[in-house]
Amino acid sequence: MNTRQVGGEDPDRLYIVTGGRLVARAAAHQDALRRDGAPNPRDAVLDLVTLVVGVGVPPPGLPTEHAAILRLCSDGPLSLAELSSYLALPVTVVKLLLRDLLAVGRIAVRPPVSAPAPDRLPDLETLKQVLVGLQNL
Repeated sequence: MNTRQVGGEDPDRLYIVTGGRLVARAAAHQDALRRDGAPNPRDAVLDLVTLVVGVGVPPPGLPTEHAAILRLCSDGPLSLAELSSYLALPVTVVKLLLRDLLAVGRIAVRPPVSAPAPDRLPDLETLKQVLVGLQNL
């Protein structure tokens, strides 16, 4: 069950009202990043398990889909696949939206944390004993 809610604003109306300013700001910000030598958001690796964290609250006038991503990520990190599901949008579209938000600094992305090394895992026999103890409760 989807417990995260997405706002019901009309995306066409917001795009017309804002005149697509987010796109223009994103392009200007990308140019500044390239001049500063910082990585280009278009080069960011975005795969299905990339975790997305929102930075701040959606400002007024932000296109609906961008604002929805920020609202969804305000409760904690979500994967690109989860965002695609919650927004009912194809993964490729969500990737484009994320790149826009990356360009203006509204989100941060990171790969998921990998599993610990096998030598750092608990002893298998101890885990079995814990499982038996829990089943006996």
